[in-house]
Amino acid sequence: MELINLTRRVEIGANSYLLKIKGQSVIIDAGLHPKDEGLSATPDYSQVPAGSVQTIIVSHAHQDHLGSLPFLTRREPQARVLMTESTAKIADVMLHNSVNVMLRQREEHNLTEYPLFTHRGVEFSRQQWVPCKPNQRYTLTGERATDKDNPTIEFYNSGHILGAAGVLIRCDGKKVFYTGDVNFDNQTLIQGADFPESGVDTLIMETTRGDSPTPIGFTRAKEEERLARSIREAFDRGGSVTIPVFALGKTQELLAMLWRMRLRGLLAPVPIYIGGLSTKLTNIYDALSHDPQRAHPELQLLQEMAPYVLSGNEVFTIAPRKKCIFALSSGMMTENTLSNLFCRRILGDPNQSLFFVGYSDPESPAGRIRSANPGDEVVLDSKQPPIKLQCNIQEFNFSAHASRETLLNYAVGLRPKKIVLVHGDRSAIEWFELKIYKELPETEVLIPEPGKKISL
Repeated sequence: MELINLTRRVEIGANSYLLKIKGQSVIIDAGLHPKDEGLSATPDYSQVPAGSVQTIIVSHAHQDHLGSLPFLTRREPQARVLMTESTAKIADVMLHNSVNVMLRQREEHNLTEYPLFTHRGVEFSRQQWVPCKPNQRYTLTGERATDKDNPTIEFYNSGHILGAAGVLIRCDGKKVFYTGDVNFDNQTLIQGADFPESGVDTLIMETTRGDSPTPIGFTRAKEEERLARSIREAFDRGGSVTIPVFALGKTQELLAMLWRMRLRGLLAPVPIYIGGLSTKLTNIYDALSHDPQRAHPELQLLQEMAPYVLSGNEVFTIAPRKKCIFALSSGMMTENTLSNLFCRRILGDPNQSLFFVGYSDPESPAGRIRSANPGDEVVLDSKQPPIKLQCNIQEFNFSAHASRETLLNYAVGLRPKKIVLVHGDRSAIEWFELKIYKELPETEVLIPEPGKKISL
């Protein structure tokens, strides 16, 4: 087997990898870069002859793994697209939303390449999708595999978001396992990863948090208590709390945490505001409450938490009332998103609080706020004047990615012959490279440079 990295740079971006298996071409993930625009935001599909791909595998429905799928299936109409059943339901919503975003960006930035695909293109792409169940083997065409079939594909719950999966590929007695985005620890709403524990020859592993050590004594339970305490203190000061979140995954996780805080008496019921896309995705989480990945199958988030749905127009008019929680996307506070627009109204108010509960790209508006000092002027929108930072800023760690320590422990316990390091910045990859060399001296460590072929 051979692997070619189709990303344009070594980083967390438009994730996509070409796997050559017995003369057949399989593409794993079809992402879209969150910071680039136009065709440069897609993986480098020019390395793949058009019409040559038999199978496309999607690990989960975040845009950096899914966002260019209709663009890819248009040039590969013969390919079958394998993903879990839950990912298929979520992907449909995410891709249609992407069309709306690209249409808006075309008007705002005069991007003639947009949209990369249309709503009709999403519907055409869906005709190639094959929803799969976890822990069952499939052929490259998406049919249930028999013992005689070769090669085969199998999904394993990865604990990242609903539907997210690692992928095991078997061929001629060799096993290659792709982690996708993984979390081994239980979240409030999503159970931790259930991955193979032996027999893997090559591990293709994400490295997202390789440059982020876990603080000594950190536990998720303590972090939840700290968040609850900080919300209460913010309310006591007479303000509200704004939390930028990703519409997929982080919104639902936050709602579940707030629900559990209420049950434990850590937080009284208060008004909660979320956005329209977040509401659509939360409705899917509720409909799939009995998915094996879901904890608390009895919990219907929209019914229990009854959040208000904040529209794009209301964000300009609604007052940041006292004792409210505004859980608004995007998590990076990208320009013209609900969180960015709303935070223009609270950033200069010392009575308001802005809490971050996940990762922020340092170059994003959220990243600029997190690196600023009180009194600094922060640019939220390149077309608007900067705003003096005066509100209360706090940061919390509720990452949906595995800590570097738990990910390293998994690799060491698995003891594969080869480990391929992907989905991370250079510093993160280098940390894993050095640690694996030390812990597994007989394991070959590979860093796939974009466009370069490596043997598995």
